[in-house]
Amino acid sequence: MVIVVGTAKLGEGALDAGKEALTAMIEASRAEDGCIEYAYSQDILDPTVLRITEKWVNDAALAFHFQTPHMAAFQNALAGLDVSIIEVRKYEAGEGSPLM
Repeated sequence: MVIVVGTAKLGEGALDAGKEALTAMIEASRAEDGCIEYAYSQDILDPTVLRITEKWVNDAALAFHFQTPHMAAFQNALAGLDVSIIEVRKYEAGEGSPLM
């Protein structure tokens, strides 16, 4: 499994202005073959921080994701917003096990 974890910094009004693009990206990505989880979340302690969490079955599924039309549309939508990607990292992981 491939896990992607990232952080983005949002300028004032960026979350509201980008909500439609974020929603479309989440819905389209979750529908992709090989997507296990795809989510964005606002940091509780710092509402200007957006957390990115993705899980993919393998590198091929993630590579396909970057070539999709919805990724291109999302990149175009982000270009018009005050959003800065701070860090995005990819990790290889096993299937994991429940903690509780």
